Amino acid sequence: MAERDPDCLFCKIVAGDVPATVVAEDERTVSFMDISPAPRGHALVVPRRHAVDLLAVADEDLSACAAAARRLAARAKDALGADGVNLLNSCGSAAWQTVFHFHVHVIPRYRDDPLRLPWVPGPGDADEIAAAGAALRA
Repeated sequence: MAERDPDCLFCKIVAGDVPATVVAEDERTVSFMDISPAPRGHALVVPRRHAVDLLAVADEDLSACAAAARRLAARAKDALGADGVNLLNSCGSAAWQTVFHFHVHVIPRYRDDPLRLPWVPGPGDADEIAAAGAALRA
């Protein structure tokens, strides 16, 4: 895993080579506002060290990003009056990943916001749920 990918937009943001509205940083992570936000306050948390996606990020960087996302979620509730927060990671282009540097979206949610994620929850097939669970335990 490289410390930095010279062609990666998020690596350039971390290095300060591309401007961003940074809202928090520590020794392992940088958090900044998404320039194509869903609702108000949508931010991203990235590790300083380059990793393409969830499957490539080092465990310690993943843990640091999760902790930073939790802190940012709490601030979104306190500072922005969010009613809730979604944390979202997209791993691979089929899962809507567009920047190939691991990141967590911290998406404040408001009771009246129009954002709808691409699926509508509904009852699942119990047998299929059990089969998938068994496969994941294996």
